[in-house]
This record gives sequence, C-alpha cells and structure tokens, in this order.
Amino acid sequence: MKKFDSRVTPARADLAAAELRGVVDAPRFATGRVLTVTRGIADLRVRPDARAQLETQVLYGEIFIAYDEDNGWAWGQAATDNYVGYVRADCLTLGATEATHRVTAISTPLLAGADPSAPTLDLLPLNARVVANDSARFVNAGAGFVFAGHLAPLAETAPDWVAVAERFVDVPYVWGGKAIAGIDCSGLLQTSLQAAGKNAPRDTDMMEAALGSEIAKGETLRRGDLVFWRRHVGVMRDAETLLHANAFFMAVTSEPLTVATDRIARTDGPVRMVKRL
Repeated sequence: MKKFDSRVTPARADLAAAELRGVVDAPRFATGRVLTVTRGIADLRVRPDARAQLETQVLYGEIFIAYDEDNGWAWGQAATDNYVGYVRADCLTLGATEATHRVTAISTPLLAGADPSAPTLDLLPLNARVVANDSARFVNAGAGFVFAGHLAPLAETAPDWVAVAERFVDVPYVWGGKAIAGIDCSGLLQTSLQAAGKNAPRDTDMMEAALGSEIAKGETLRRGDLVFWRRHVGVMRDAETLLHANAFFMAVTSEPLTVATDRIARTDGPVRMVKRL
C-alpha cells in the first residue's frame, strides 16, 4: 500500500473511508455521512478531546463527511480543504444545505429576529455559508437572521485577497485558527484566498507545494507574493512589507520583510522560497 498524508486522508489504524478500500490497510471501512456545520466556528482536533491540539476549523454552512461518531465526537473530513480530524457532533447536523451566500464581514451576528436588537445566537465568521432566499435588510438564514449587507452571493468574490488579509491585522495568533477569534499563518492565507474565490490547502508545506510559481532570488517582490520559511508563511503587502500571523507577536502583524527574515532565521532558518500566484 502506498504512503499517504494522514492530514488529508480519512484513514486511521482501525478505520478508513470506503473509497480507500484497496488503497490503504484498515480492518474496516465506512461510508461517509454528509453533515453540515451548524456553529459559527467548529474546532477540528487531532483527537476526540477538547484539550487536544487544534488542527484547523470548519465554519458555519460548510460540509463535513463523517465516517465515525463516538462519545459526542465525529471523525471525518472537511469538504472545503479535505482536512481530517475530530469535530464535536453537536456542531453538526445531518444532510447538506444548499448555501446561496457567504459572509463577507470579518464577523457578523446570527440574530434570533430580523432586528439589530434581537438576541445574538452565534457569530458567523468570514466565509461562513448561509441560505438566503429573500431580499430583506435582515435575511432569514433558517437558523436565524443575518444582516444582508454582510452577505454576498457565492459567485461574488473579493477583488483583492491581500486586502482581505489586511483586515485581520492585530487579530490574535491561534495555532489552527482561521477566523477573527484567532488565526495562524496558513489560516490567514487560506481564509483570505477563499474570500477571493481561490482554493488553497491548509498547511504551509502544502501551500508551498501547490500555490503559484517560484520567483528568482533577488527579483523585486510584489503585493501578493508568498514568502515561505520552514513551518511559516506570509504575504507581501508591497515590495518591502510582510503581513503574517505569527507567534512572536502572537498576532497578525505587518513589518519590514528584512526585519522578519532576520528574526525568523534564528528559529526556523532562512527563507525557503518566494512564490507568485
């Protein structure tokens, strides 16, 4: 059997997805159940434990394919980027919803009524997906109401993904995070690219392999160029300024690339690659 990346392959020691029969070794296989995320942000963890490492997050309205459920946790794969892990079962509901719109605000309340003073049921992050079938000021999204000004049809995307990333300046750094409550370096890029209609894998090494084309050392950098280190990535705001979510400041920060490069070299080595989308 060939080797596989466990981060994006729904296979573990005791169970694998039915479609992997003959591809991976497992004592049993299961057909996935299609579920929809019903919380603004649901954590996807490496083990079924609230204290286990956060791998990434799935957002309201996204699809999650579950292959097993036990003790309040569902194990499966996020449809958006194929990441595999454990999500609390009470954050999911059976079936797929036909979302029509996505959230364009950094965060927007899901309200109990069509009024700004109505109780807030949840906070929906950027890129959350909702069903919006009316044209009222506060759209009935099924589980609650969302301000129409914070929504756009799925086909309508942000024109400048770097401008989306810039909206996250000062958001706290959280390993595995991908929303305003906390975000990491690859989560910042993935989230911002998604808002612009561009798919990206979840982790830094995956991005380095999959996104853009390498540019020659010494070439003048441009807005939107991706700078990769071992275990880290950032995006250029212009020829000299790097934007990145980082654990040094524990926040999304903007700083001269030369300053960041000198500091990061002491822990993660030199820049590995610069790529242009």
